[in-house]
Amino acid sequence: MYRTKFFDHVILLFGVVFMLAPVVVALTTSSHAAAEIHMQGLMLGWGDDFTDTYATVLTHKGGFTGQVTGARMLLNSIILGLGFAIGKIVLSMLAAYAIVYFRFRFATLAFWMIFVTLLLPLEVRIVPTYEVASQLGLLNSYTGLILPLLASATGTFFFRQFFKSIPEELLEAARIDGAGPFKFFIDVLVPLSRTMIAAVFIIMFVYGWNQYLWPVLTTSDESYFTLMRGIKQILQVWVGSQIPDYNQAFALAVLAMLPPVIIVVVFQRWFIKGLTESDK
Repeated sequence: MYRTKFFDHVILLFGVVFMLAPVVVALTTSSHAAAEIHMQGLMLGWGDDFTDTYATVLTHKGGFTGQVTGARMLLNSIILGLGFAIGKIVLSMLAAYAIVYFRFRFATLAFWMIFVTLLLPLEVRIVPTYEVASQLGLLNSYTGLILPLLASATGTFFFRQFFKSIPEELLEAARIDGAGPFKFFIDVLVPLSRTMIAAVFIIMFVYGWNQYLWPVLTTSDESYFTLMRGIKQILQVWVGSQIPDYNQAFALAVLAMLPPVIIVVVFQRWFIKGLTESDK
């Protein structure tokens, strides 16, 4: 038994090292000068340019216009991630609530029509989505970054399954107490769904945070660039003898990892409960 536990812990530690190694290498490499990284490659040792690199990344104005900073791109990514996650949760909960509790004709068909959209990845529908966003004047705006992609079949599926597991007695008790549809949703379903909300929030925040293709298409104004665009832009400056700022690219990559990690750590327990338990 003890031998089995020992090997289990060895495997877990190996997995931790395997997952953290790229992050550690990116962090240590970002502390070296760009020319040194260009000549010697990835660095395992600690360099002398850590403070200067991160200060430059966060505060130095650059880009084609010379006005965008890393802090601005970080803020844009946070707005995109939070807006993406919160918007998807709200729409998914409302859609699932209507399908489960209003019991209108063809509700099941409506759900499966929503669910089938999972078979269409973003890349398939991105051209018509871009055309609609362009005609509505949503390009180069936070609304254009967030609104066109808010519909979520995944979130609707999770909340539908959760709502169907809630006892009918709660609905009957709410009706007896005089609670209408809106009050039942706010006072009963939302508090009961907090663990599921946390689970869906983590999934959607990380998905929104890592968006690259959609921000590339919808933003030409650098004031709306996200961190993902910033990293790519730094690595595209190879002109003649100019060396890309590898240290700044690694620094942006490290900064891009922090918010998702913080979200997962903070909501970890609720995430597990939301996917494995019924907290009713």
